This record gives sequence, C-alpha cells and structure tokens, in this order.
Amino acid sequence: MQTPPRVLTVAGSDSGGGAGVQADLKTMLALGTHGMSVLTAVTAQNSLGVQGAWELPAEAVRAQFRSVVDDIGVQAVKTGMLSSAELAGTVAELLAELVERAVPVVIDPVGVSKHGDPLLAATALDTVRTKLLPTATVATPNLDEVAQLTGVRVREEADMRGAAAALLDFGPRWALIKGGHLTDGDGGAADGAVDAVDLLTDGTEEHWLRATRHDNRHTHGTGCTLASAIAARLAKGDTVPRAVAAAKDYVTGAIAAGFRLGAGIGPVDHGWRLRTGR
Repeated sequence: MQTPPRVLTVAGSDSGGGAGVQADLKTMLALGTHGMSVLTAVTAQNSLGVQGAWELPAEAVRAQFRSVVDDIGVQAVKTGMLSSAELAGTVAELLAELVERAVPVVIDPVGVSKHGDPLLAATALDTVRTKLLPTATVATPNLDEVAQLTGVRVREEADMRGAAAALLDFGPRWALIKGGHLTDGDGGAADGAVDAVDLLTDGTEEHWLRATRHDNRHTHGTGCTLASAIAARLAKGDTVPRAVAAAKDYVTGAIAAGFRLGAGIGPVDHGWRLRTGR
C-alpha cells in the first residue's frame, strides 16, 4: 500500500473535538493525508467556551516534534495555539530546520477562541512576529488576529490589501487575510455582500477568494480547519494558490454542514464530503 502524504499539526487540544488538534486531524484524514500531532496545550473546552487551559512544557513539545520528524518525516506542517512566548519561540526554532528542507509551513496565529477566550499571551506577540511568521509559507490570520499582530484594522474589503502588506513585512511568503468576520457594523455582511471574501497575496500576485456566506452559527473550528486543509493540499503537491482555493472550497462545505452540539456553538462538519458524496 502507498503511504499517504504526511502532515503535522503543532497545536492545542480541544476536548470538545471541534477545533484544535482534533479538528486538524479530522481535516487531514478527510483530505487523504496522514495526520500527526505535537500537542502544545490541553484545554477544557466545549460548545460554550474554554473553561481551562494548561500549557505543556517546551521540553515536551520539542520531544514530540523530534519523535515524529526524525522517524516518520513530514511533508507539510500547520501550527495553531502556541499560547506563550516560550512555546512560540521553541516551535519557530524547530520549524526553521524544516524550512531549510523546503517543507511548507502554514501558520495560523491563533489569538482567541470562537467564544472570545484568549489563547495567546500578549507577551508572545513579538515572538510570533519576529520568529514564527518568518517561517511561514502561508500565514492565515483572521481580522482580529491581523489587528493584534499589525495594528491594521480592516473595516472593508479595500483595507485587506494594507493588512496583507503589513503582515508580509514580518516575513511570511504568502498572507491569507480571512474576511469571514467582515461586517457592515450592524452584524451583517459588509456592504450587504452575500460572499465571504479572503485575500491571498505574496505582495506581487493577488487572489481574491469568494464563497457563499452561509447563515449557520455552528462554525467552531473554522480557522483550524482551513489552515489544516491548506497544509494537506500543500503536502499533496499543490501550489499555494491552488492549495488555498481547494481548502476554501472544503471549509465552505464544512461550514454549510456545521451542526448543533451541546448548548452553544457547534462545530463545522469535517466529514461533509463523506456524507454528501461530493
């Protein structure tokens, strides 16, 4: 049997199964790759929010990474919750050796959970900017994370170019500015738009990615799922623009199929293609 492409997630655990490492591994399986994990933190988390989070020691993160990379090898890496400057710096150091081998790296600079719970210490921002982002093949911040990292606030589509330029100044090869949170100020889609629009650029090429905005509140894990889907497609040999376009198509379907779970916000459906045959 042929070994599938191998993808590594370096992220926190979500005990509710909707985001974090659990979402990453489901996505990687759904897209035909073999997912592996380095846990950075354990959270007590459900549909209502994060009730607790416990960061793992840098030594444990380093040992997990070495165990996987030195024996099994990886063809793409995705990062998520890193929580502290120490962990962000440790992971950046580990990723640097993969970058030297031309292994693609997708950095999802997770700042807060879907429920607004902080997942990255303010003291870690400089480390993310100066050490982690330079390792990225693609960085995938949402609008809140863009503001947190660059100070640029995106209020309309035209602002996304400036946000991307500010992010690229920190060294990623490509910036994917996710516009899913773009609203008109009253909670509706910006300018009455029915599309969810993202901007992918390397500072020269521009790719505007649009998809139908689905009226479904069950969207827990969207960012993790998108970044993992990009990594899976890169591991399969796609160019960055092709990988991002395919990942957006996958996550759009997962959002449309998001389901109720618990008393709060349910997850996107990582297995939607299995259930629909698409």
